Amino acid sequence: MSDVIRLLPDSLANQIAAGEVVQRPASALKELLENAIDAGAQSITVLIKDAGKVLIQVIDDGVGMSDTDARLCFERHATSKIRQPDDLFAIKTFGFRGEALPSIAAVAQVELITRRIQDEVGVKIHIEASELKKQDYTAAPTGTSIAVKNLFFNVPARRKFLKGNNVEFKHLLEEFQRAALAYPHISFRFISNDQELYNLSGGLLAKRIVGILGKTYQQNLVSCEEEVQDYALTGFVGKPEVSKKTRGEQFFFVNNRFVKHPSLHHAVMSAYKGLLPDENFPFYALFISLPYDKIDVNVHPTKTEVKFEDERLLYALLLAAVRRALGVYAHVPSLEFKPDVLDTTNFKTSASKSQTGKNESFNSANSPQERLSKINTHNWEKLYKDLETERLADASEEFSFVFQQDSSEEADLSTNNWRVASRANESGNSQSNDTKSELIFQLHNAYIASRLPSSLLLIDQQAAHFRILYERFMRQHLSQSPISQRLLFDQELALPPSDVALLLENIDLFRNLGFDLLLEADGTLQVRSVPPECVQQSQLSEIIAQLIEQLRATYNDGSAPNYVHQAAITLAKRQSKKRGEKLLTAEMAKIIDELYACEQPNYTPDGQKIHLLLDVEMLDGLFGI
Repeated sequence: MSDVIRLLPDSLANQIAAGEVVQRPASALKELLENAIDAGAQSITVLIKDAGKVLIQVIDDGVGMSDTDARLCFERHATSKIRQPDDLFAIKTFGFRGEALPSIAAVAQVELITRRIQDEVGVKIHIEASELKKQDYTAAPTGTSIAVKNLFFNVPARRKFLKGNNVEFKHLLEEFQRAALAYPHISFRFISNDQELYNLSGGLLAKRIVGILGKTYQQNLVSCEEEVQDYALTGFVGKPEVSKKTRGEQFFFVNNRFVKHPSLHHAVMSAYKGLLPDENFPFYALFISLPYDKIDVNVHPTKTEVKFEDERLLYALLLAAVRRALGVYAHVPSLEFKPDVLDTTNFKTSASKSQTGKNESFNSANSPQERLSKINTHNWEKLYKDLETERLADASEEFSFVFQQDSSEEADLSTNNWRVASRANESGNSQSNDTKSELIFQLHNAYIASRLPSSLLLIDQQAAHFRILYERFMRQHLSQSPISQRLLFDQELALPPSDVALLLENIDLFRNLGFDLLLEADGTLQVRSVPPECVQQSQLSEIIAQLIEQLRATYNDGSAPNYVHQAAITLAKRQSKKRGEKLLTAEMAKIIDELYACEQPNYTPDGQKIHLLLDVEMLDGLFGI
């Protein structure tokens, strides 16, 4: 029997290694950005085409490479930062043109152009599937340009399983944002399909956060800074008002390396406990500095998962520091921080003075019994006043509606025909035909009540209008004939470049919902027409931002129908008649008419019951009859 074990050829071994390092276009971009940063670049430009499937190019002005290093960096196990085993546990850089390039070159066509400042000419190398095609000298600026073309061109099975352009582009943006946040002093540009999305000049971290995530954060950042023993924490957290229901704006950097760590995230969420709505996530960009021998970064090939020597200390540091930052900015009514929470004497207590004034004013208030007595008296007076106002309003506005029923009351409510008339118009002939005049009225500005011949119909006005608007938006999308209302003046949207790019990638979905959007030459986005329910321009930016957030959350599987469903829910819920809103009789009758013309008049899209029919037997049962 012949031997069955053999050595793999280098090309195949590189493809196997690429499966661990290069999982998608964003993986290649991450490696190239880290190489550029390690090269000492002060300006980095990223060029993307077709969500990275056609081209990923990173251009930097770093130190460049010699012709020998340029060729050697594509060989397996070639590195510039490891000389002995102990170096594995004291890694201070990402890597210098050596770790990931062989894997990338095994599954793509790579063109490298690089020059050092002391060299008169640069070197140009072209490699396909680990095979050197060409090496030559060329004129080039100082620095390095690496272009990765046609990723997975020789591994069609891997290319076939890439997600759609929207999903892959989202991951590319995430990697770019992480690198740009980690190094705010470096200038970054991001160009996708010849359109510049980011042009970030070097500066302070706060400026970089606003440049990436938008002007919304300009007044909503809270500085967070703490130092304990060998651990230092700096960065910013967001005020609770700018929290979102989707993840994606949470950044941990350990020694300037982006990491994901559930325990550290839990510490921050615990600091926000009681300040955020359910299922919301705050923004944070926090930098942890610690000795390199107290952290292990070689847990995962992508180095986004790390292990700490003293995780409990870090947890306590984060929890106390974020709580203190929120307390100083008066987002927490009363927080007490004790130095022994971290069991150290080096803990700062700078926030104690800022809390003193608030605690004194709180303690000087009246006793709980006195405050409760005043509140109860005020509430009773308000109750009688509201009842009197409501009685007078009902007496001055009395309307009736005409309810036509073909056979019996048990027939499907969706077949009923509703029309409205004032009592004055029908006073002389209301009983001259087969119809019966019944009263329609509003209960507590929340429910529409209708007295039927032998029962009482109660409708939740907000739930009913929610269902009506939802089905209207869905019909518009399916028929691709949206109803839009032209704005008197175009409104400019102040959105971060990533949101603009995501919106433009899915412009047809927004048009089918009734939005007419136009991208100007200077990169600003103008809203020209909106669905009739969204004509309040004061809320327009917030609505668009929420739809984009919903798109980011639901489009990960590339399912457009799923997003349309979620977007229709978002629009309908925001624009529906809210509880507490006074309705005219004509409005109530219209809601009833449109509700029972819906395909599903019984429940809202999220499963809430819309109406309730109380017959005589049910009422008798409530009274024990």
